[in-house]
Amino acid sequence: MTTNPSQTSTKRPPSPSILNTSPKKSKPSSPQTMTADTPPTASSFPLPKILTNPSSTPPLLITQGAESRLYKSTYLTPSTPCALKYRPPKPWRHATLDSRLRKARTTAEAKVLEKCHRQGVPVPAVYGMDITQGWMAIEWIDGIPVRVAINSHLNNPQQNDESGIKNLLKQIGEAIGNLHKIGIIHGDLTTSNMMLNPENQVILIDFGLAAQSQSDEDRAVDLYVLERAFMSTHPRAEKEFGLVLEAYAQTFKKGKSVLTKLEDVRMRGRKKSMIG
Repeated sequence: MTTNPSQTSTKRPPSPSILNTSPKKSKPSSPQTMTADTPPTASSFPLPKILTNPSSTPPLLITQGAESRLYKSTYLTPSTPCALKYRPPKPWRHATLDSRLRKARTTAEAKVLEKCHRQGVPVPAVYGMDITQGWMAIEWIDGIPVRVAINSHLNNPQQNDESGIKNLLKQIGEAIGNLHKIGIIHGDLTTSNMMLNPENQVILIDFGLAAQSQSDEDRAVDLYVLERAFMSTHPRAEKEFGLVLEAYAQTFKKGKSVLTKLEDVRMRGRKKSMIG
């Protein structure tokens, strides 16, 4: 596989890691918001050249959103699985604007992931990208969504150690604290956008809405999004969410001021819901 060096940045892939979703099964436990019931073949719609390269494993569509599609494939060698995120052209959008947006969004997401990876935040590594074609190859994560792991603990309390879920929630807080520490806002924090790998490490995924910011307000909104999603997805673990915030404050030295701002964000949220 060849790519234009001016448009492509590559890293030596570490040992294949994690991204969940068993492609052959379509279950509610899938970590993505949308899953194709019957994954289309490569000929179902236009694909970038990297997805039709004979040396790569035939791409398997895992999820499809309004802006992008996520495939499972391989990178450079058949033994290196990867997740390939592709932003296809939008025929209804002006071609010049569409090209500019696809380049900007692909570049921004890759930069965020690379910054996180350099700073030790648990995220998939970036293997390569082509901003003109709109694709980015990242580390494939084996494991299960954190959402599934939490529900498993809640549904089988006798079979699971209570310390297990507490450690899991603390890991979530630590991961987000380290993310905010380096000035990154995820933008879509949910337990579906976190993976638990075979080593029981929490990995943050899906940075399509991420941004760089040092604002406590932005950090508080990031936490509020997670809190609302957590309460909706795991109502039986509502009281345990405090462990996430506690670990967050212990990991991030500005965490206490962010949690103070979070109270303001909650107040605005309640007021908005009352007004309708």
